[in-house]
Amino acid sequence: MAIVFSKASGLNDTMFGKSQEPIKMLLDHEVDAFKEMSAIPKLFKTINSTNYAEKIASRTTMGDFERVAEGGAYPMDDMQDGFAKVLEPYTWKKSFAITKEMIEDNKLLDMEASAMGFTDAYNRTRERYAAAMLAGGVKAKTTFNGKVYDTTSADGVSLFNKAHPSAIKGGKTQSNLFADAFSKDMLGAMETAMQNFMDDNGNVLNVAPDTIIIPNDYRLKNAVFEVIGSDKDPSTSNNGFNYQYGRWNVIVWPYLTVVDGAEAPFILVDSKYNMSRVGGAIVERVPLSVHSYVDENNDNNVWNGRARFGIGFNNWRAFAIGGVTGGTTLVG
Repeated sequence: MAIVFSKASGLNDTMFGKSQEPIKMLLDHEVDAFKEMSAIPKLFKTINSTNYAEKIASRTTMGDFERVAEGGAYPMDDMQDGFAKVLEPYTWKKSFAITKEMIEDNKLLDMEASAMGFTDAYNRTRERYAAAMLAGGVKAKTTFNGKVYDTTSADGVSLFNKAHPSAIKGGKTQSNLFADAFSKDMLGAMETAMQNFMDDNGNVLNVAPDTIIIPNDYRLKNAVFEVIGSDKDPSTSNNGFNYQYGRWNVIVWPYLTVVDGAEAPFILVDSKYNMSRVGGAIVERVPLSVHSYVDENNDNNVWNGRARFGIGFNNWRAFAIGGVTGGTTLVG
């Protein structure tokens, strides 16, 4: 998302004018470059919004076709409202200043450092916030930088939960919160569990996880790449075929550091289902807008940045987490 720049009237008539465009270009370049490293586009569907909040609603499926007698009537069926989720963007702000002395003394490196620190802070905030939301999904709320955020999915329980309810009365509960640590057997069992996820009417869906998200933990990295990195079975001496080989994308996300009840959590995602059914979403309300002015009290060139965005969850079936104490056990 590009930065929207503005500057105070007459600023170009001051000695600060010459510094405006280089700083603007530096800020814009840094934000654009960070997109290549960000995990957010891979894990959250972008919803560009013009409203104070966005509501994501769903409908349940119909039942099966029924066999009727010759000339029989059409059995009536209907869909009902499923779960819905309201996602709200929040306002985020930051500021930095270029002193008049920097300009007078031609301190270009100091000015560049200030601009880069500004964009680094913005990008880092988005990544840390997104990771805190995903990791915090083991509970209904999480705290990031002293603020409390909702981490429930549309069904009203935490994103990762042992008992996701059905929108249909009497429907079965389902789990995407698992206790077992990562292993070859656990990966296969957890993938299978996700492939067996059902809709609210009890119909098996087409969930097919293709992405593994892990923190930057060397033991977990070794375990994951040992399992998926060879076409031979890593657990047997006869080197049988390893069906997990070449089937997974791996995101090592250094911001994913803390998950309650887990030393080495790993998350499976169906990237296609996540985007098409809006599993996780980032609501982009206002892009980062930066404006500058001269503070008459101290003659500094002040740069203020403001953005509005928010992250939340709708359809839990796009995700499953393993290695969390208290989760459902899949392997012995």
